[in-house]
Amino acid sequence: MTDLVRQEIMTAADTVVVKVGSRVLTREDGSLDDSRVAGVADQLARLRLDGRKVVLVSSGAVAAGIGRLGWKRRPTDLAELQAAAAVGQSRLIESYNKALAPHGLNAAQILLTAEDLQHRTRYLNTRNTLNALFRCGAIPIINENDTVAVDELQISFGDNDRLAALVTNLLRAPLMILLSDVEGVYDRNPSEPGAKLMSVITHLDAAESFAKDAVGPARIQLSRGGMGSKLRAARIAAAAGESVVIAAGRRPNVLLDILAGAKVGTLILAEGRTVASRKRWIGWSATPRGKLLLDAGAAKAVQANGKSLLAVGVRGVEGNFAKGDVVAICDQAGSEFARGLSNYSSTQMTTIAGQPTDRIAELLGHCPYDEVVHRDNLVVLT
Repeated sequence: MTDLVRQEIMTAADTVVVKVGSRVLTREDGSLDDSRVAGVADQLARLRLDGRKVVLVSSGAVAAGIGRLGWKRRPTDLAELQAAAAVGQSRLIESYNKALAPHGLNAAQILLTAEDLQHRTRYLNTRNTLNALFRCGAIPIINENDTVAVDELQISFGDNDRLAALVTNLLRAPLMILLSDVEGVYDRNPSEPGAKLMSVITHLDAAESFAKDAVGPARIQLSRGGMGSKLRAARIAAAAGESVVIAAGRRPNVLLDILAGAKVGTLILAEGRTVASRKRWIGWSATPRGKLLLDAGAAKAVQANGKSLLAVGVRGVEGNFAKGDVVAICDQAGSEFARGLSNYSSTQMTTIAGQPTDRIAELLGHCPYDEVVHRDNLVVLT
């Protein structure tokens, strides 16, 4: 069954980012299932040969390594996790390449860390590489570089759901598809009687208040995600003007059915207008170096009206940042609602916070900018 909204979205999706979770690709014992990998690869090949640009963000390296090493469960030790990823990544990409070869396509492995997308030049280089791979007829297969990514150093994406959302924003892809081990987003825990699949979500705020994770197998832990992770990733893509589908990855021909407009999984509609590429980097890829706390009037002017931020509205400054760094823009309680590039350093901001614009030159000796953060360099997140 199809509907006009889905048909329109799927027809316009010339570039698609697909994320597949570990549980979709592995057997019950945690080993990589080549038949499931081949099933995903075959669908990607058909979409590519139909003229769509497709990118796959694939989990499964750690799980593949666990299976190859004969371990019974996912380790908690960081070094062992990274060792499993190192062993499993080659196994994973080998399986994809073997499945794509009969279609005349190559699997192009790309391993990223969060720093690659936080740094503006590396961010742009990643996009250029992906576009070159499209021209070469290859299918990019992206994974977090688990062998060097370290949560404690804050250079990890956290999970591949978020990585997929950042890649979606990087490419300005109209559609992101998250393939999971559940059918989509339910109005309650899927194991509870009467649980109903939500076909369409128009406002993520309401959905996040009651969407629950599915009850998964307790014998072996293979992944870090969950429905909460997927909804957070969906928020990143939807806020930038892209649509998202969450669906069951083990369903036969799930990608082909989704792109044909079938009512499969949960469709999360884009919220607002499409955000420009540079603002996507500011809002979701770069890491804020500090915070600006605003009074109620300034917060309303920025959040509701999209106005530039003036020094007079700043009530507090946190962190150590330089001119041109990304800063979090928060209300007086510290809740972040926007991000932007600061025209002043943290030291200068501490001096001029709360002051009218005509006093900046007096306090600093010069006034290079009337605005603390110009609206052209500002992104409202919520």
